[in-house]
Amino acid sequence: MKISCCWLYAISKYGYPPSIPDTHRAVEEMAALGFRNVELEGVKEENLKAVHAERKALKQRCDDLGLTVVNFCPVLPELVHPDKGRRVDALELFKLAIEVATFFGCETIQTDSYTPPLEFVGDAPYTEAIEFGKKFQVKVDPAFRWDDLWGWLVDSIGACADEADRAGLKFCLEPRVGEIVSNTDGLLRLMDAVDNENFGAVLDTGHQHAQKEILPLSVEKLGGRVHYLHVSDNDGQTNQHLALGRGTVDWDGIFLALKKHGFSGYVAVDVGHVPDLDAQVRESKAFLEKLAARLGV
Repeated sequence: MKISCCWLYAISKYGYPPSIPDTHRAVEEMAALGFRNVELEGVKEENLKAVHAERKALKQRCDDLGLTVVNFCPVLPELVHPDKGRRVDALELFKLAIEVATFFGCETIQTDSYTPPLEFVGDAPYTEAIEFGKKFQVKVDPAFRWDDLWGWLVDSIGACADEADRAGLKFCLEPRVGEIVSNTDGLLRLMDAVDNENFGAVLDTGHQHAQKEILPLSVEKLGGRVHYLHVSDNDGQTNQHLALGRGTVDWDGIFLALKKHGFSGYVAVDVGHVPDLDAQVRESKAFLEKLAARLGV
């Protein structure tokens, strides 16, 4: 099993997004926790450009620490903006993210489907850092058309998949609670619409368990198109990202299904927003190591 550390660790410690100095601190702390593989993130235009500008120093830092960056995640919600010009600009930023991912030698580049352009009354998902167990209320504008939004998503994700393919990177999307694509079947529908074999899934156990999915069945549905894993645990009631073993996720079922389909990608510890962060991350890494030995994965 190839184990990595998610960028939620850095966000939980330093805010959203972490500054460049804090990004350097975060990778040092990931290495101190025993990781040899990590992911990085670039949030919207300002932070993504800052990470791009700092890429040589960050790569040197990772090299010095014995770290490999295996996944890069550009956060570009304007990929689904109603204004076509804003979507085009977001795609240009995705191309910049491709440069970062290629420079670091990443295996995958990922994105999300983002929050639908609805009017949220009170809290809205992912406006700042991830918050778990939130209640959302929306108003649907009479002018809103789902078919339009779906078309924008298909066009943007298709363009991203093509760009990643040309760069030799696996492209993947993570269904998340409260976003346009929030479950396995929604992602499968998007895959059918995009029709690019390079387009795969980030299976996020925390989000999908909170969506009441049968996670081994999610693996069976996706088969060989699971490119990357984000692993955390919860009770299936909220999308908390707790240490593995502290919730009700069926870990044996997930990894035996992945073994059946020959999964060989990275399994990234996605624990965050917990008071004992370092302890829960270490606990999760040890859990995965024991699970791998027991199941032969």
